[in-house]
Amino acid sequence: MITGTTKLLGVIGHPVEHSLSPVMHNAALGKLGLNYVYLPFPIEPQNLQQALDGFAAIGVVGFNATIPHKQAIIPLLSEIEPIAQAVGAVNTVIRQDDKWIGTNTDVEGFIAPLRSRGEDWSQIVAVVLGNGGAARAVVAGCTQLGCASVKVVGRNLQKLQEFRESWKDSPLEVNLQVYQVDSLPQIIPKANLLINTTPIGMYPKIENSPLNPELFAHLPKGAIVYDLIYTPSPTKFLQYAANTGATAIDGLEMLVQQGAAALKMWVRRETVPVDVMRQTLQQQLY
Repeated sequence: MITGTTKLLGVIGHPVEHSLSPVMHNAALGKLGLNYVYLPFPIEPQNLQQALDGFAAIGVVGFNATIPHKQAIIPLLSEIEPIAQAVGAVNTVIRQDDKWIGTNTDVEGFIAPLRSRGEDWSQIVAVVLGNGGAARAVVAGCTQLGCASVKVVGRNLQKLQEFRESWKDSPLEVNLQVYQVDSLPQIIPKANLLINTTPIGMYPKIENSPLNPELFAHLPKGAIVYDLIYTPSPTKFLQYAANTGATAIDGLEMLVQQGAAALKMWVRRETVPVDVMRQTLQQQLY
């Protein structure tokens, strides 16, 4: 029930109508019995500063940022957490001492389902397919886990080289190599952790996969295959992985866990109802 004391949270983007965050967060807030509401805010790029000023004026507690604001918002904030600096993107903002503080919970969302596995990450070679914005959060996550090395695979050599160079001044010590896709036959046999950060295989093009079935046959025994896509579930990529006996993880858990990490900051709780958030998303999606 919205009252005169209801506190505001939300997500900014353009477009933002597709966002699942309001469904997920409002279910969690309801379970917690907190007098908050989480709303979608469609903010055009040229109105970003005005939106921040307006949010401050009406007492917004915090918000998520999605495309196209994850990078553009950085110079408009008072402080940026080191993990957001490393990734080069902010997806979560909190109001604190009359300041906007930016951080990135995509990294925590990515590594949450991996941390629980009890692996010796110092022996793990991570192979990341794609070198866009999502790949940055994945590289940071693999570095935080302590992976032995991270190999990023893409199509465009110049973009790959720029991606590698962009980590040189990072607060994270990243052990990173870049490769073009024609190197995959040599790299896949070393991939203990294989992550797809590309949109290949996302609905509606559900028959596509960034890797063909033949390459999956060369994965090391016990490999973990992670697709950031959550529609469909499973993707063709994860179906191929499961057929070879690999452990398959889809992007729904990353979406849930990055949301949970943000919600903990906003409402100042050590725990939030992650199960409720997950179940609500599953009902909405599937």
